Amino acid sequence: MDWLINLFTSTNSVAHIALLYAIVIAVGVLLGKIKFFGISLGVTFVLFAGIVAGHIGLTGPIDILTFVQDFGLILFVFMIGMQVGPGFFESFRKGGVTLNLLAVAAIMLNIAVMFACYFIFFDTSNPYNLPMMVGTLYGAVTNTPGLGAANEALASVFGDGNIPQIASGYACAYPLGVVGIIGATIAVRYICRVKLEKEEEALNDSANENMKVKPHMMHLKVTNQNLAGHNLIEIHDFLKRDFVCSRILHDGHVSIPNRNTIFEMGDQVFIVCAEADAKAIAAFIGEEIEVAWEKQDQPLISKRIRVTRSSINGKTLGQMHFSSLYGVNVTRVTRQGMDIFASSNLALQVGDKVMVVGPEDAVDHVAEVLGNSIKRLQAPNIATIFLGIIAGIIFGSIPFAIPGMPVAMKLGIAGGPLIIAILIGRYGYKAHLVTYTTTSANMMLREIGLVLFLASVGIKAGAGFWDTVVEGDGLKYVYTGFLITIIPILIIGTIARLKYKFNYFTIMGMLAGTYTDPPALAYANQICSKEAPAVGYSTVYPLSMFLRIFTAQLIILLCCGM
Repeated sequence: MDWLINLFTSTNSVAHIALLYAIVIAVGVLLGKIKFFGISLGVTFVLFAGIVAGHIGLTGPIDILTFVQDFGLILFVFMIGMQVGPGFFESFRKGGVTLNLLAVAAIMLNIAVMFACYFIFFDTSNPYNLPMMVGTLYGAVTNTPGLGAANEALASVFGDGNIPQIASGYACAYPLGVVGIIGATIAVRYICRVKLEKEEEALNDSANENMKVKPHMMHLKVTNQNLAGHNLIEIHDFLKRDFVCSRILHDGHVSIPNRNTIFEMGDQVFIVCAEADAKAIAAFIGEEIEVAWEKQDQPLISKRIRVTRSSINGKTLGQMHFSSLYGVNVTRVTRQGMDIFASSNLALQVGDKVMVVGPEDAVDHVAEVLGNSIKRLQAPNIATIFLGIIAGIIFGSIPFAIPGMPVAMKLGIAGGPLIIAILIGRYGYKAHLVTYTTTSANMMLREIGLVLFLASVGIKAGAGFWDTVVEGDGLKYVYTGFLITIIPILIIGTIARLKYKFNYFTIMGMLAGTYTDPPALAYANQICSKEAPAVGYSTVYPLSMFLRIFTAQLIILLCCGM
């Protein structure tokens, strides 16, 4: 039995380290699925499992725990950046600007309430109290990457041997943080006297999708005499609106038009354009009709084709010359579940679904050109991920000297990889980097990074957790964390509703995204049948995640480094 005892007690053994992480992660994930009043803590329970393990003496060498913690954090934030990158800058359009400004205000209020609680309830002469309040802040807003960024900044201020174990404050504040976000959001509903039925009706009456990219399909009859005798490219240039003509019925025969196809009076055409341009195009060409495409020179099919060939990545539809080279037309592109009108300047990306219309043999030829191999998409692009991590670590290590700060500012291993991942996710195709990763692969890598980070933080904090929380200021971390959670939500949620008149379901999503809290989004989705909560969440999530990480380091370096 000595071998079994050594397996659990020999901290320098690789088998012991692997077993330790396996036990902590498995127990934490399983316990995290248990729901209390319909709410579960999810994988964050791994942190609590790690604390228990560290408290009872199941631990490992600090340098190994630190390496696993940091590597897990890098992997976690990088995959988040890759996920949000494609929509990061688009989130600022139209109402997204206001929603992001409200999110920024909520984040600043979280920090303000934290400092108010620190000066009111804690001994400011103790240099460890402010770092512990930072841990409490990130537990209150349920933001794990911010905790990681704060830990990294603390290492540069206190040195490796005296780092405050702020995970204790995080653990105290987190449970009520999850509950408080949902509870405060419900309170906003009653403060503003919101009727859920009316909010649903308002969503039904509004256009939730961007009309500039949403494709619109219509059959038109050419009735404008000025178009007779002109080819398709002349009509396109004169109208100055982008559209695709995928079929034309002329003298009883259907064919695929190209740029040189001549329009005549009475021709019937199938037009795909952006929804916002539909009325203007119909008014210019002719009346909208119903057409049964019965007589055809050759059978025409429409097929969705996946872009899987890396050489296509970043090329625009105009550069591909589908109509002139292959005799087909592309009418729309589906990217991340959203249909986009196929304008000539739209850059294709690996993973896009392209709707192609034309003769069957021509469509099959285009499928070969674009790849259309699902098998290629099933494997994550490991090279892009690790090249991005290399660039992110280098970028995060660049020091920024700020007057008055004793330590140079760095984005660190949390902020650097996050920013690089966002940029790669949005612009990587321009450098011929294939950034497509299946949702399941992204989630797998992200969750592995998260549980490794949480387990490491918990194990390291476990030894001193009892003294810090039970015999120390644990109760203060609980109620101050609750105040940090609810006060900004009550203020910003009320302002978003009463001043800016946002739909309540959009506000719910915005608040969940600001706190980067999936349980709050899940609750919003349960009570709303539309996509408004998800839209609000995704609009503010990228900027909120970046600011949570950046402000964590800024607070530590500005306030704790003095």
